[in-house]
Amino acid sequence: MIKRALALLLVLALGGLFASLMSAYAPDPELNPTARYYAEHTAQDLGAANLVTAIIVTYRGLDTLGEVTVLFLTAAIVGLVLAQSRRRIPHQPVPGGELLATGTRLLTPLILLLGVYVFVNGHLTPGGGFQGGAILASGVLLVLLADPVKPFSHGLISVIESLAGTLYVLIGLAGLALAGGFLDNRILPLGEFGQLFSAGAIPVIYSLIGLKVGAEFASMLASLSETEDL
Repeated sequence: MIKRALALLLVLALGGLFASLMSAYAPDPELNPTARYYAEHTAQDLGAANLVTAIIVTYRGLDTLGEVTVLFLTAAIVGLVLAQSRRRIPHQPVPGGELLATGTRLLTPLILLLGVYVFVNGHLTPGGGFQGGAILASGVLLVLLADPVKPFSHGLISVIESLAGTLYVLIGLAGLALAGGFLDNRILPLGEFGQLFSAGAIPVIYSLIGLKVGAEFASMLASLSETEDL
């Protein structure tokens, strides 16, 4: 009873905090100089139809690198913590159901294809590396649910994650050497605006982010699935 009362008080306190913030909110009458530059020059400078993607991958590329690093540390910590007390589930047939198994075989390739589509087209449409990577991980989750006792290849996941991260940093350094700064997408031709092969290196960068994020999420899901309590 006390726990429920404390939880209710916490919810009410947070609600009051957000209500006060909303009541005092007033939109700026115009964009600040930095935002105005992004809005007016991003498409011309970087050749990306999706301005949000262009800003995240290039102008704010160091922030994105930090976010990916935080996600990697989270996945590593989850794996290390679970490894201390992990007891593998006995490898014996545990039927997941014919419907689930058949659905997994049908849907997993489509889910992976959708994830790839989302981050490859991140410079043209809403989406990108983080969203596409999460979709890839959802495909891995479906496989784990369909056959929870099947051994999962952590080695392959580690290789994909490490290779994607290394190439991501190397492309960033190439931007310093060949263009205007870290992760500058103009190390490759900008191409024709609005086409798949456009926006320079942004599609490549977001593809690497998608693979890295997907591998890190998949690693966490696999580690959780291998604990006896789950």
